[in-house]
Amino acid sequence: MTTARPKRFKGKVRDDYLELVMKFPLTSVHSEEELQAAQKVMDGLLAQGKLSAGQELYLDALSDLVAAYEDEHYRIKPASDAEMLRHLMESRGISQADLQRRTKIPKSTISEILSGKKSFSRQLIRTLSDFFKVDKSVLAHNL
Repeated sequence: MTTARPKRFKGKVRDDYLELVMKFPLTSVHSEEELQAAQKVMDGLLAQGKLSAGQELYLDALSDLVAAYEDEHYRIKPASDAEMLRHLMESRGISQADLQRRTKIPKSTISEILSGKKSFSRQLIRTLSDFFKVDKSVLAHNL
């Protein structure tokens, strides 16, 4: 079966891409050694500054392979509700009292969330996402 190639994958674009594939083939990453080797190749490309279209295509593909390995082996757990609220407050430079005053969320509720005793409710997520101007999904990972 023949797979259609994008029209942009011709001439110099193809040549630059294939030159890199010949030096470091695009295959799944299976070990730490392969991960380090792939990262070294990516670092070398990024250090060049401006890349050709073929080099960019190659870098995108290699980055996807590295990301797949990292997603499987270095999974980062989502921030807790307390960590997320603390981060949003610190990034905006507001105190618990400021947040209570401006959102009308009871101070006790804010304190319980920050201490990890309480989780976000759907109503709190709506209020906080509107106040901090972030998507609701940023706060709703635990629902």
